Amino acid sequence: MYQLELHSVLSVAALLFCIGLYGVLTRRNSIAMLMGLELMFNAVNINLVAFAHFLPHLDGIILAMFGLAVAAAESAIGIAIILSIYRNFRHIDTDGINELKG
Repeated sequence: MYQLELHSVLSVAALLFCIGLYGVLTRRNSIAMLMGLELMFNAVNINLVAFAHFLPHLDGIILAMFGLAVAAAESAIGIAIILSIYRNFRHIDTDGINELKG
């Protein structure tokens, strides 16, 4: 049976974080930016779970659960903001939104 090592799990999490960061920095669509942010949150959760598995005295699982709760709240608030922007501007491109409208 193949046993995963810590550095291989951290490498996958780092790759996932870089893909999410690339998505946040290069996309103009707000929903695509939120998807990139979720990838970054998931990479952090993979790190926390990996450290909890390989270093048993750490409570990484509890931290990962808090991270999932924060990511869910971030998604709900982000979707609400995107819907509000769409109602005001009729698009969700971040380049076209440069002023607040009341």
